[in-house]
Amino acid sequence: MREPLPELIPLEAIWAARTRIANAALRTPLIRLPGTTAPEIWLKLECLQPVGSFKIRGARNALGALDPGALTQGVYTASAGNMALGLAWSARELGLPCTAVVPEHAPAAKLSKLEELGARLVRVAFERWWQVLREHRFENVEGRFIHPVADVAVMAGNGTIGLEILEELPQVDTVLVPFGGGGLSCGIASALAGMRSRAQVVACEIETATPLRTSLEAGMPRTVERTPSFVDGIGGVGILPEMWPLIQRLIDSDAVVSLTEAANAIRTLVERVHVVAEGAGAVPVAAALSGRVPGRVICCVISGGNLDTSVLVEILAGA
Repeated sequence: MREPLPELIPLEAIWAARTRIANAALRTPLIRLPGTTAPEIWLKLECLQPVGSFKIRGARNALGALDPGALTQGVYTASAGNMALGLAWSARELGLPCTAVVPEHAPAAKLSKLEELGARLVRVAFERWWQVLREHRFENVEGRFIHPVADVAVMAGNGTIGLEILEELPQVDTVLVPFGGGGLSCGIASALAGMRSRAQVVACEIETATPLRTSLEAGMPRTVERTPSFVDGIGGVGILPEMWPLIQRLIDSDAVVSLTEAANAIRTLVERVHVVAEGAGAVPVAAALSGRVPGRVICCVISGGNLDTSVLVEILAGA
């Protein structure tokens, strides 16, 4: 039986993760979005990590926290792309085989990068992929399963982003984080709470699938219908029950943006700061620009930049 998750990722675990991942993950730039004064909008550019996503932090920390004897058969995860990329990159550095169980909608840009990193891909229907996340296992793959969300070491690695934000922007009022399963937002929120910051954490979703908004309104984890879109890094069908206590304690509020707002945010990032963000990474910027979130100093976590070129072209052309 799995041990329940704590209601707060310990600050000492996040500091330990910072040391453990120092030679793998970049300390990414924190820059101000030009033209924003009231509120100030700042960008934490995790899209510049070696695998184009923040996921390298949690993946590398999870592997480093395990006894090497537990990894003799390699590692695997279930991911729409970015966690698999982080794990594959880290596994290659450690000389471990890696398998990624990916859903049928996983974008080509992420899958091609996984193959370049030497990962074995197992493609399954979305419903089967979601079952792997719920059960924390996939019977057809050998090795140690690294959960992309509900894993203390993964969330501690994610929490190192919060430490970096506070060091460079101590006056931050609000941190906007894309919400997929809660591993990123809860990791960052744990770091902020541990450092006694008063900054609020706002979890951001896309209108095509809002399990967090639906669950918060119901007061318990709920499943929702989802519509696939170019925002593939978030927008699942539900909240994992084991994550619910963490989410309830750590997430201050939520924001939902439209596909049009997300596309406009991608275009804004390209035009103003010459940065490509994938849909999930642009959602916090869309929320900040909407004027629907509180705060005078807002930090948006640009979680990833693995966007299919064809999608980027359509968005820049205004299609």
